[in-house]
Amino acid sequence: MIGTEIELPVVDGVLSGVDFGGHGEGVLLVHGSGHNAAAWADVASRLVSECHPVAIDLRGHGQTRLDSNGPEQYWRDIGGVVTALGWDRPVLVGHSTGGYAVTAATAGGIVEPAALCIVDGMVLDDRNASLAEHAAARTTEAADRLRTMFRYGWETNDDQMHAYVEQCAREAEGDWLNAGARHELVEEVTRRSFLHRDHRWVRRPDIEEIATVIAVDPDAEVFPSIEVYDRLTCPMTIVLAEHGFYASRRDEVRTVVDAVPGRRLTDISSNHNVPMTQPADLAAIILDLVRDRAAAPVGNLD
Repeated sequence: MIGTEIELPVVDGVLSGVDFGGHGEGVLLVHGSGHNAAAWADVASRLVSECHPVAIDLRGHGQTRLDSNGPEQYWRDIGGVVTALGWDRPVLVGHSTGGYAVTAATAGGIVEPAALCIVDGMVLDDRNASLAEHAAARTTEAADRLRTMFRYGWETNDDQMHAYVEQCAREAEGDWLNAGARHELVEEVTRRSFLHRDHRWVRRPDIEEIATVIAVDPDAEVFPSIEVYDRLTCPMTIVLAEHGFYASRRDEVRTVVDAVPGRRLTDISSNHNVPMTQPADLAAIILDLVRDRAAAPVGNLD
């Protein structure tokens, strides 16, 4: 993977990440659950001529050794990352769970971005419905499904890990999430999801990490429900995948977009894994935000 491995300090340790180089406006790329910084490699390669993209491994993911001990840490870390990078009003891009992470960090006043790009990562339910959905995701049956589908938390040896990485790349075209992604990219993302620990490889995230993150506080001020968008004033582009998780709720997404000037809804022909399956189209959308930010008069970046 092109880029330089970096460590970025947060409140109780460091996050791992990849600095893809480039110059100009800072663009922070935040992956979804089960992914890691490598998922952005093909997008970042198309950004470096006009901006400076950096991708991070969230807690419990990739090569970051920190785990979450509360449901908000993973998105609160974004403030520490932006401070460590020395960026002023970067463009924040988040896919899936990362889409909520950049939204929450902005809604909580932790970061003041020039713009948000939310990639198939919406929260559209009200607070009560969201609480019920999060509770359902914490059942034993839900955990077992994740273990079966993605082998989260699996501990294995060198040979088995490498065999699994090769299998994922080989089967990518028939995979409901990875179809259309470059096979070498699937390899990179899968390999980075294994952390070497105590002479074994651990597939990340583990079930405990997921359970911690989805144990949301019912009374939290910043909460994963549709009300969170009422707290946003910066420009926001929502990228909606034609075959993604929110395609059937397009009218609800449209309502969020129409509620405040400066918001855009962009449709993209893709499954949910947009950064891996449609990197060129997504990079073009991000570059539009970067150019808007660069062209804005000083003191009037919103």
